[in-house]
Amino acid sequence: MCTSPGVRGKTSLGNGNRRWSVAVAVAVVVASLAQLLASVAVSADEAPVASFIEQGKAGLDLRYRYEHVDQDDFSRAADASTLRLRLNYQIGAVRGVSGFVEFDYVAELLLDDFNNGDGSNPARSAYPIVADPHGDDLNQLYVDFNNGERFSARLGRQRILLDNQRFVGGVGWRQNEQTYDGLTLTLTDVLNATVRYSGISRVKRIFGERSPAGSHDASIHLLNVTVPLQKQWTATPYAYLIDNDDAPQLSTATYGVRLNGSTALAKRPLSLTVDVATQSDAGNAPLAFRANYLRLDAGLKLTSTIDLGLGYELLGGNSSEAGKAFRTPLATLHAFQGWADKFLATPDAGVVDTFGTLRVTHEAWTITGAIHFFDVDSGNASLGKELDVSVGRRFATRYQLLLKAAFFDAESAMLTDSSKLWLMLSASF
Repeated sequence: MCTSPGVRGKTSLGNGNRRWSVAVAVAVVVASLAQLLASVAVSADEAPVASFIEQGKAGLDLRYRYEHVDQDDFSRAADASTLRLRLNYQIGAVRGVSGFVEFDYVAELLLDDFNNGDGSNPARSAYPIVADPHGDDLNQLYVDFNNGERFSARLGRQRILLDNQRFVGGVGWRQNEQTYDGLTLTLTDVLNATVRYSGISRVKRIFGERSPAGSHDASIHLLNVTVPLQKQWTATPYAYLIDNDDAPQLSTATYGVRLNGSTALAKRPLSLTVDVATQSDAGNAPLAFRANYLRLDAGLKLTSTIDLGLGYELLGGNSSEAGKAFRTPLATLHAFQGWADKFLATPDAGVVDTFGTLRVTHEAWTITGAIHFFDVDSGNASLGKELDVSVGRRFATRYQLLLKAAFFDAESAMLTDSSKLWLMLSASF
């Protein structure tokens, strides 16, 4: 890894932190191996290997999706028809040791008029991107160690979802999920708090193995602490340090705190969230910068079936200096700033999203609507507005249907009008 301690304001992820993280990893692995050997060295009548198999559980998941994208800066509209097959197996726990393996395969069915974004289909560059490349992928492969009390460890390729996934997530909307190679340690009931640390060496991204952008080697340290407060409130301080070898511009140090809880408004439940963070360059980042983040959410349960939401999110930027905007390279981006995905990368001037949501549930049906108004943080300009709508239904617990649409109306020359439509069917066994 490359560090640049000489740049003003730069946070170094240097040898000290790395030696510490390696020491922690080695200690956990040695202790876990000792525990594993102890579990195997039992009498034959306990049959630990048989217990691994007998307590195991296989899973099968099928997800079909049709996606249509009409974007003004492309002469053709994209039509993608893909099917994801997911197979997994949970190995039964024996004396606190268990494991999990998961494979994905994504196939193109009938319609392939789209750019899959992984660089493997240059003949389709005339179409907008639908980032669902076909191919197989080892999605997860890890070993769990759990002492049954306050400590657990997970070693291997794994899904990591922190808080609302604004900073660290799995991009579960796309057919090929984002997962992480590393070690996660979880300590519970530490002064009434839960401490979670992940040390990551590689990010397996949504573009798959065939793409140069399919994985990023990096030195990543994620620290997330959940502290219960009085009266149904929780504070979550966090620190996310990224030193990315393959994309140095994504090397960042982010420190923040999330406060969420509930109260009542006119005897109706009201949920509130405040998330504040600051970010600077780190590790081998080519440019020194500092930017801020703010998110405010309020959700009111109007009736047993109707929920209203209001929100405000700011990702800071600098209109006069390129490359100095707040960035979220590990986020589940589709869940934020509109489903049209117009702000996967933060504009140099930053972005402010003011939005409202409506959610209606009736028996097995769920209807969701959202409206977004986008402005720059640095300057005084409107970027556009967006309307999102979805209708979903669950059948017999195993099956789900989702119809979804996003309509973005650009109000800036740097953006274009876009509309996206989805039909998705899924089944889990």
